Amino acid sequence: MEKQRTYLCIDMKCFFASCECAMRGLNPFETNLVVADESRGKGAICLAISPKMKALGVKNRCRLYEIPQNIEYIIAKPRMQKYIEYAADIYSCYLDYISKDDIHVYSIDESFLDVTDYLKLYHKTPVEMAKMLINEIAKRTHIPATCGIGTNLYLAKIALDITAKKAKDHIGYLDEELYKKDLWTHQPITDFWQISYGTQRRLARMGILDMKGVAECPEELLYKAFGINAELLIDHAKGKESCTIADIKKYKSKSKSLSFSQILFEDYTFDKARIVLKEMVLNGTEELARAHFSANSIYLSVGYSKDCHETTGGSMRLNATTNLYSHIIDFFLELFDNTTDKNSLIRRLAIGFGSLCDSDCEGYDLFTDFDMVDKEKKSVSAVLDIKDKFGKNAIVRAMDLEEGATAMIRNKLIGGHNGE
Repeated sequence: MEKQRTYLCIDMKCFFASCECAMRGLNPFETNLVVADESRGKGAICLAISPKMKALGVKNRCRLYEIPQNIEYIIAKPRMQKYIEYAADIYSCYLDYISKDDIHVYSIDESFLDVTDYLKLYHKTPVEMAKMLINEIAKRTHIPATCGIGTNLYLAKIALDITAKKAKDHIGYLDEELYKKDLWTHQPITDFWQISYGTQRRLARMGILDMKGVAECPEELLYKAFGINAELLIDHAKGKESCTIADIKKYKSKSKSLSFSQILFEDYTFDKARIVLKEMVLNGTEELARAHFSANSIYLSVGYSKDCHETTGGSMRLNATTNLYSHIIDFFLELFDNTTDKNSLIRRLAIGFGSLCDSDCEGYDLFTDFDMVDKEKKSVSAVLDIKDKFGKNAIVRAMDLEEGATAMIRNKLIGGHNGE
């Protein structure tokens, strides 16, 4: 019989805001602070708010103008590099007690830990183990954390997202029986991991409002409604999850792709967005070259201001397997020109490169000038070497200086935000 495992899912509370409080020597539970770039105006999104702001009823990911005027607060400009450094320090806390093979970093502020074999080593119960790690993080970084404990990865995540919020010590615990006893009738169902609002609406049309309803629904109806995704939904409704951290470590995707997206700083016309698209494709092809990948297909998505027009775009197969900008850009521009509404303002752009393979597997047609291919490859290699040594803005193209271009600004950002 397989050993019963114990997982922790540890999340840093209001991470970006807590980092800013820590850097200022402030208590996040006593300080009104939001992380936002106020240079973007009152419509700027708050990337995080302190726990004190949450206690006052302010919603996370709100915009600055949505914060009640009677609340005084500090506005901290995002400093993504600092947050990455804090995340690295927190990871090092885990490594002092647990092997990296038993840690899965889920996001910058959330990690799963398999502590099954460490409880006996440290003579701890699961709750004591969680408290030890949370206290160590607080001692070293002054960042508060919450924890979910579960007998599988899913239950640990649900214990974090739902149960821990109601616990005085901010630690929740779930096994399959407790899950059914305490959370089967919990609503809204969107509180459960991977249950989107779209899934909620489809379940509601079937008369299902909670996880108990999912568990008791005939499986053939769920497969008819959700296809293969019903398997995960059914397992999670019963509190089951077979995937382990070891499985995650061993997983290798059968197909590879690379994608980039950005929300524009303001509404863009068709012509200005076309400039940004060319910059994004150039950046994408350089990243392909850096990773030694070539692509055989592309993807484009264009989102419009205030959803005045439904998203447009599409995909296209290339006539070569390559990572060269000169061979790929015309396909993107053709796709953009043929599918984009020229009369609507544009706010979002996303591109993707599909069917990736090793650069050694690149292929061209009989009419390709291979001298030009070789020349462009050497040029790209030299450019990447210079950018790696002196920064991404060490070399720019003329299009990066045109009105509406964003590359030089975005090269200073991390994750689309201030990169200090």
